[in-house]
Amino acid sequence: MSVKEAPLEVLPDPGLLIGDQRVSDSSGGEIGHVYAATGNVTARIPLGGAAEIDAAVAAAKAAFPAWRKTPLPVRRTLLLKVAELLVSHAAEFAALGTVDNGTPTVLTAGAAPLAADLFAYNAGWSDKIGGAVVPAYASPAFDYTMDEPYGVVGVIIPWNGPLISCGMILAPALAAGNCVVLKPPELAPYSALRLGELFLEAGFPPGVVNVVPAGPAGGEALVRHKDVDKVHFTGSGATAQKVLASALKTLKPVGLELGGKSANIIFADADLAAAAQGALTGIFQLSGQGCINGTRVLVERSVHAQVLELIAQIAAQAPIGDPQDPGVFIGPVVNAAACERIMGVIESARRSGARLVAGGERMSGDYAGGYFIQPTVFDDVDPASSLAQHEVFGPVLAVIPFDDEAEAVRIANDTDFGLAAYVQTNDLKRAHRVSAELVAGNVWVNGFMGIPGTAPFGGTKQSGYGRLGGVWGIREFTRPKNVWISLA
Repeated sequence: MSVKEAPLEVLPDPGLLIGDQRVSDSSGGEIGHVYAATGNVTARIPLGGAAEIDAAVAAAKAAFPAWRKTPLPVRRTLLLKVAELLVSHAAEFAALGTVDNGTPTVLTAGAAPLAADLFAYNAGWSDKIGGAVVPAYASPAFDYTMDEPYGVVGVIIPWNGPLISCGMILAPALAAGNCVVLKPPELAPYSALRLGELFLEAGFPPGVVNVVPAGPAGGEALVRHKDVDKVHFTGSGATAQKVLASALKTLKPVGLELGGKSANIIFADADLAAAAQGALTGIFQLSGQGCINGTRVLVERSVHAQVLELIAQIAAQAPIGDPQDPGVFIGPVVNAAACERIMGVIESARRSGARLVAGGERMSGDYAGGYFIQPTVFDDVDPASSLAQHEVFGPVLAVIPFDDEAEAVRIANDTDFGLAAYVQTNDLKRAHRVSAELVAGNVWVNGFMGIPGTAPFGGTKQSGYGRLGGVWGIREFTRPKNVWISLA
């Protein structure tokens, strides 16, 4: 079966959105966006340079005083309107998500409803953000705090889930009263650009949300800008170091959501069929291109052979192919560079002595034009090896046997990352005990990747810091001011 071309008719205007104006003549040049399933260019995308970033920040700064003072019920209503529009345009965003990065439509179909839920949830915080009365002593006084927005927030999102990232970050930032300059990735700009249009359609004042696709130079200009009061970055650790170095120039705070090398621990008392099926989520979901994917599978030795056989069987029947096919769950990786890099990781793992159990090849035939890699499973992976320690961001699973609970926890924690972890067990005491010992910002027990908007999400160690979700997400985009009034 041949792979269908990208549905170009759904693409929005690729121009930058600054205030309420589209800008196509930009100083950052342009890039040809490539559809990952075919390798063909969909459109030329203008990229923002320092001039466009400056204009977008100026628009946000100008809009901030009025947006900050917008009556809270009005702010809430506007966010709810965005949620409503996302639901009504869900099919459009599903198609855009697939064009953006090759994610199968069966998965992108859920992106707009999930983003809508995040906007609706955070809308409810708009009229509940306040302060507290602080006990005063030493002299008569009335002391209270005010939770204030930062002002202009620069947001840099990744290409692997742009619409959901917008929901996780923009919704609390706007609910808290900030204005935003959003830099979507040049690899996946369409969903964010269309979302920018929805903000205007919902009635947001021009300048509250600005969308400027840009490359590294534009990103650096955004982070360095003196009128950007806070930055939230999602991406790789290497880029995060550059972001922090640029932010240091103005001492602005930075929130970081970075990569992971998440352990999925399968104990012998778990539901092994469900655990094996779930383990493949690590490389099936987004073709392994997810920061929380459980790409290290730790299996208790007494059931190792049984679980490995189940994993190999499921991997061999993986529903991979044309991402527009409703029966396909696994699509291509994002671009040619990623494909070459991942194939290099696979070859290196083979040479290092890990045993290839499934996959390991780039797909050919009708899929040769795109960037399709077979779901790949390695067994007997050395916990200290590159495959076990470094984020692949592709469909490559590392299986590691262990003998007891203590060893499992030690292996799981023996990494520079600390974003997510998974535990499969029917022993309730063990579930609590191991969850407490794992060094990770998020632990899932007998399940995979649920991220409710009410819960905090974020990492430790080189997986970043700061939290999105729930009241923690609102706090990420507010800062307290203390007011002390003498009563003497």
